[in-house]
Amino acid sequence: MRIFRAMIDLNVYNSLEPQKGRLLITEPFLDSDYFHRTVILLCEHNEEGTFGFVLNKYVDIALSDFEGIPEFDTRISMGGPVSTKNLYYIHTLGDKLPGSIQVVDNLYAGGDFEILKELIASNQIAHNQIRFFLGYSGWVEKQLEGELKNNSWLVADIKSIDDVMDVEYDNIWADYMQAMGGKYKAFAHFPKDASLN
Repeated sequence: MRIFRAMIDLNVYNSLEPQKGRLLITEPFLDSDYFHRTVILLCEHNEEGTFGFVLNKYVDIALSDFEGIPEFDTRISMGGPVSTKNLYYIHTLGDKLPGSIQVVDNLYAGGDFEILKELIASNQIAHNQIRFFLGYSGWVEKQLEGELKNNSWLVADIKSIDDVMDVEYDNIWADYMQAMGGKYKAFAHFPKDASLN
């Protein structure tokens, strides 16, 4: 692995700025138990800070384990290390869920929770229209920019909202890394522990 490291630049470089509706993709060797090889949907990015949800880290909890929420068979993601006792959601329901905030195109966050429960109970929501998260990922003012300068993240456009909404899409990190081509395509196949190569 030492020889290979000498031949390839392992830093990541961004041509895109972070913004609401884009993805953050961790570099392959990020030394973080929580964010290792994760993809995060950015739901807000402004001068006050940034927040979003990890798309590919799941918890073994059923939605019906939460008091007052009807049965709905779906995977719940660990959205981030902040407010991990709170349930959040993104969806493609638009105006059907009042109070929703548009993230990008036909993708929204939040909305009236009581109406959401009614829609679930009356089977008016398909599984690919909503996904749930425990907690969120957040950065204070300028924090994310600092991490980007340290080459911790790649910024990418969403290829398809279906990618974001698919809770069974376990290869999203590798697929997006590979889609960037060049050395990033090689990164997609690196072992999680570089010392194993």
